[in-house]
Amino acid sequence: MYGENLRPNIQEPPDLPALGTLLVDTSRADRVGEFRGVAGPYWSLRPVGGGAEWEAEPRHVRPALLIEQLRARTARLNARSRGEVL
Repeated sequence: MYGENLRPNIQEPPDLPALGTLLVDTSRADRVGEFRGVAGPYWSLRPVGGGAEWEAEPRHVRPALLIEQLRARTARLNARSRGEVL
């Protein structure tokens, strides 16, 4: 039948996460960052403890596991207590 294989080799882009969602960039040694938005074909992520944003390909990004979220938030709180971030 016609139309059965209209887009056989095209992958749908992943759904956009909510702003502030913690994600892991697997192309950067599993670096955890907050989702900040879209920049062209890339997703902008920001370190949880502050710092420069970076761009990641959506195919290399996955939601952070609960333990990864806990580690990232704990690191931010520790940095805050040392006065390194606001």
